[in-house]
Amino acid sequence: MGKPKVVLGVSGGIAAYKACELLRRLTESGHDVRVVPTVSALQFVGAATWSALSGNPVSTEVWDDVHEVPHVRIGQQADLVVVAPATADTLAKAAHGLADDLLTNTLLTARCPVVFAPAMHTEMWEHPATRENVATLRRRGAVVIEPAVGRLTGVDTGKGRLPEPAEIFEVCRRVLARGVPEPDLAGRHVVVSAGGTREPLDPVRFLGNRSSGKQGYALARTAAARGARVTLIAANTGLPDPAGVDVVQVGTAVQLREAVLKAAPDADAVVMAAAVADFRPAAYAQGKIKKRDGQEPDPIVLVRNPDILAEISADRLRPGQVIVGFAAETDDVLANGRTKLKRKGCDLLVVNEVGERKTFGSEENEAVILGADGSETPVPPGLKEALAEKVWDLVVTRLS
Repeated sequence: MGKPKVVLGVSGGIAAYKACELLRRLTESGHDVRVVPTVSALQFVGAATWSALSGNPVSTEVWDDVHEVPHVRIGQQADLVVVAPATADTLAKAAHGLADDLLTNTLLTARCPVVFAPAMHTEMWEHPATRENVATLRRRGAVVIEPAVGRLTGVDTGKGRLPEPAEIFEVCRRVLARGVPEPDLAGRHVVVSAGGTREPLDPVRFLGNRSSGKQGYALARTAAARGARVTLIAANTGLPDPAGVDVVQVGTAVQLREAVLKAAPDADAVVMAAAVADFRPAAYAQGKIKKRDGQEPDPIVLVRNPDILAEISADRLRPGQVIVGFAAETDDVLANGRTKLKRKGCDLLVVNEVGERKTFGSEENEAVILGADGSETPVPPGLKEALAEKVWDLVVTRLS
């Protein structure tokens, strides 16, 4: 079996230079990449650069090497087409089936998964024409990842920045790994919480936990690769924003609850992967708590935090909404998981055994996914990405 064939389309935006990094990651991970730029893209990065980095010829025109019928063959033979950056013009042409150059012809002939990574000014991204074009492409099965928020050209800042190449590569890798052209979460909005909440004691100390947020981020990345619009509510992770995901940063359990209740009303699924503190200090010391010679510290009084999972399960904010919880247990894992599933009232509960060297901070996980319908789905030890895929498989079944 040969190398997976990837077409990297590059349209004419200032972010075209970032596609060089995406190309490097694709080629170094064993993919055969053919770069198909637009004419305007060559104003930013020349054909010689694309050819040297990919090891393949570069053309913008359907008239080059006509005997090989490139305007048909390139798309037909591809295992994945990714357009990064995708300008408003390219999105419009793709949505309306226009084919005036080699890239747009390739998009029309491709029968493999297609990923668009838009990059443009905020006003262009938010224009009704662009929004309708994006909706059309998603409805047809393309993965159009949300642009990032940040510095644009000049002094402008806002939504429209090309996501980091490493994160676009992760989307491409996941799409290729699934090997199916239709993203099964297309048109769905999902909310994922990740990380661990921190409850402040004083200006320098907090009560927290060992959660790294890696499992929640794997869930968010996987959902984006399967076509979902993703809201990721991140608590103290320090991880880079996944491509195509709207990230809301929070610190405490109360802040996380507010963010979930704000995002969940139009969500098809909510996955609560964050490790939410059960308790918080009853009082917050305005100054650093001092150690005093000859005196024991005052006891720290704790109060309960809101049970967000139980709250949103009891009061579904959208009909047919699927809610998934996570249960980190140290003993009697399945027995405690079944009890918690019943008490929380969610549809699925991912139960795993945790400890100082288990799960938290690791790249791997092992779990049993319990269903409110009595089902049990074991997930053997493996990358957290594999567990994320299984969770979404079960969610999709319930959404259907």
